[in-house]
Amino acid sequence: MKDQIKIKEFSRESITPLVKLELNDLMKLEILDGEPPLKEPPQSWTEKYDFTLDNHAAVGIPIPKNDQEKEELVKKFLKGLEKELTREGNWTFLQQVMLGLDYCAKCGACEEACPIYVASGRKNIYSPLFRSEILRRIYRKHFTSSGRLLGKFASGDIEETWQLITRLIELSYRCNICRRCAQACPIGIDNGLIAHEIRKIASQEMGIAPKELHEKGTVLQLKVGSSTGLNPQGFKRIVEMMEEDIQAKTGQRIKIPVDEKGADILLIHNAGEYISWIENPEAYAIIFERAGLSWTLSSEPVGYDSVNYGVWYDDIQFARIALKHVEIAHKLGVKKIVVGECGHATKALVVTAERMLTKDNYIPRESVLPLLSEIVKKLDLDPERNRFPVTLHDPCNTVRLSGIVEPQREVLRRVAPLFREMEPHGVCNYCCGGGSGFAIMHSYNFDQWKYKVASRMKVKQILEAFRNELSPSIYKYVCAPCSNCKGEIRDFIKHYGLWDKFRINYGGLAELVVNAMPDVKGFINMDEFH
Repeated sequence: MKDQIKIKEFSRESITPLVKLELNDLMKLEILDGEPPLKEPPQSWTEKYDFTLDNHAAVGIPIPKNDQEKEELVKKFLKGLEKELTREGNWTFLQQVMLGLDYCAKCGACEEACPIYVASGRKNIYSPLFRSEILRRIYRKHFTSSGRLLGKFASGDIEETWQLITRLIELSYRCNICRRCAQACPIGIDNGLIAHEIRKIASQEMGIAPKELHEKGTVLQLKVGSSTGLNPQGFKRIVEMMEEDIQAKTGQRIKIPVDEKGADILLIHNAGEYISWIENPEAYAIIFERAGLSWTLSSEPVGYDSVNYGVWYDDIQFARIALKHVEIAHKLGVKKIVVGECGHATKALVVTAERMLTKDNYIPRESVLPLLSEIVKKLDLDPERNRFPVTLHDPCNTVRLSGIVEPQREVLRRVAPLFREMEPHGVCNYCCGGGSGFAIMHSYNFDQWKYKVASRMKVKQILEAFRNELSPSIYKYVCAPCSNCKGEIRDFIKHYGLWDKFRINYGGLAELVVNAMPDVKGFINMDEFH
């Protein structure tokens, strides 16, 4: 199976994958002594869904039953692309998209910046340039004067078959939208945004999206209150459990404020923290109590979950959730919204929502990390309680897309005496492999692709950061101030056996702060992987 695919081949109808991954072709993980093998997808999947991109599926698009269904797929995609090129159809990113479609020097700078392309063994279908060039050719052919007049001489050779469309949609979910490519581009072309727009066309025009992002994501959140399925009653019970747990750990009874009107801060965590990492919201309750802040949580549906998966695939769903967050804040009469340790939620509410808020519903919004940095300066802490190797994973949506780089480092310098950076780090960081929704997407055999390709660069970074302390007798901590990143890191630690082999664990930032409080029992359990 060849690694370099021509765009003309991308249109060809076939039942075999264009690319088939082989372990020997992937970027080497030299420190690891072996890894789990790649497995073929079962025939029951490949007979029903189109796996012909790379023998994996994130979306699982059904194979059309007849020619009419094939033609309908193409027509709907072209109609959606046409809407994308209008202000009404693309109120979020029209200018950036048009620049990306009209200008590209094809210099390839984006390719070496892309962790997925490099980790795959430089297979060109995973190049940011390859994916975007397909959409550019469709755009030039159908929606430019030169393309309509001169055909392939102006637009490039492209044939819109049903499999080109299904493969292109799948290929948009082989990009974690980390925007490293945009940062590397000498003229600022954002190929990650183009991947986002392909997803948006598929969702808003064709009704095609991963179920984890749509039915089990934004739809469930708007219906029940959280993408986790947590309803308001369940949330209130969890808060009560948190208060009991905090008392057991600190000896102090803290009343966690819920629905307190007129508080200064509405703190919204990713609800995944309440389900999987309860120690993180507990840590913030302890820290905010000691800092004497005026704050509250909300028990309103959506108000206790900062998740906004719409930011990855559908502007309409994104807007519905962001407006709900703002509405709840105004209802409580708070002065500002503070988003907990969650990268995509920070980008969605703090950055992207700026494009739709007006003077009538505007409210200040910020990440918790700068606030935590200021609080830590005033707390009585003993960093020696965290005397174990710590490295920092930078969530892409926090550093590169929200510009928050130093506050988390200021905290670590105060509480983690053995902190060391990954390389590269800060705005040059690599994605954990769970970005753009990947962390929660587990359908078909997509997990296999994630661990082997999307997360591969992060696994390499972590191993290199702890290179001199890999003995399983030494506890090690990957600080990941983002809920989705923690989910992906947890999963690939299991896949590669990093806890059993090297005693590498992970967690958030606030947990390290509370663990450094002299009067708190060991807040971080170093004897078990969670």
